[in-house]
Amino acid sequence: MASMAATTKLALHFPENLQITKMNKNVGFSKKKILKVEEKENTSGRRNLSVAANSGGYQAAAAADMINGKKLNGIHVGKEMMSSTWDACMLGKFVEERFVYRQTFVIRSYEIGPDKTATMETLMNLLQETALNHVSGSGLAGDGFGATREMSLRKQIWVVTRIHIQVEKYSSWGDVVEIDTWVDAAGKNAMRRDWIIRDSTTRKIITRATSQWVIMNRETRRLCKIPEQVREEVQPFYLDRLAIAAVQNHIEKIEKLTDETAGRIRSGLAPRWSDMDANLHVNNVKYIGWILESVPIDVLEHYNMTSMTLEYRRECRQSDLLESLTTMKTSGNEDSINGNHSRDLISTHLLRMNHDKAEIIRARSEWQSKQQH
Repeated sequence: MASMAATTKLALHFPENLQITKMNKNVGFSKKKILKVEEKENTSGRRNLSVAANSGGYQAAAAADMINGKKLNGIHVGKEMMSSTWDACMLGKFVEERFVYRQTFVIRSYEIGPDKTATMETLMNLLQETALNHVSGSGLAGDGFGATREMSLRKQIWVVTRIHIQVEKYSSWGDVVEIDTWVDAAGKNAMRRDWIIRDSTTRKIITRATSQWVIMNRETRRLCKIPEQVREEVQPFYLDRLAIAAVQNHIEKIEKLTDETAGRIRSGLAPRWSDMDANLHVNNVKYIGWILESVPIDVLEHYNMTSMTLEYRRECRQSDLLESLTTMKTSGNEDSINGNHSRDLISTHLLRMNHDKAEIIRARSEWQSKQQH
């Protein structure tokens, strides 16, 4: 039977000059006809009003530095880069002639520890997020997790081999931090990525970090040289600048712990499905939590970790069981604060497979009493 409902349509029009405040300097929106009111009469004689939003009502203003698909730092950027949704959500921007990517974060309640400050895992997650958004915002991103277009064509991914981070101050719950990141070459077949974290209020640098990355085939899981086509993609973004001076970057070899040299061993650590990343291996930040499982609770309660160096040796999968080894020693530096003496600590760590003792990560960390920090 044919419908008996009669439909009439009314349209609400907004003034053409009505605009929403810009969310950042690269994104602007204007409103046109966005609401439509429909009045329907059903078979019972009653009238229903429904309001529908016009999904095409918001229109993004093109960013001035990305107009008409012009080349940026030698890389062709297409119109897909002009995504207002991406800009609005990521809230990052390029500075210093697009060599540095800057992003702002608020420290959330679920990112802090018992002392209401950000944890080392939180800092590492923010660094990783900024790095991935840097790749996406640059127009280089392919279909991989941080991989460029040429890498995606070759089924390649970036893997980190080393990270060193120095923390001057841990931000508190609700603090706003600003993170800068940039990249540079690290020899012939590696890339270095650096970060600095500033307190947005004081503008003081509170954290510095540096890392080294190489390319792996995501199917064979073997390391490979950087293809020339990939090098041509990333070279225009290289910036010759160090977040951590070479003399402060602890590059000396981290000793391998054994059952005999370890002070504490924690066994039976099992990766969960939620610990896996988009490249189907354990996210590199997850290892920090397992490393800290073998650190004495007294150290965790009364000391702040002021630096950490991670050397990644092999991948870890969900089916693997792990062991965490740690040894602690004093640094030899003694300070006096209000009459209380305390020594800084240095710890060496090893994360290894439970069954064959194969190394996954070697690490070193430095600790300072919370009375001093």
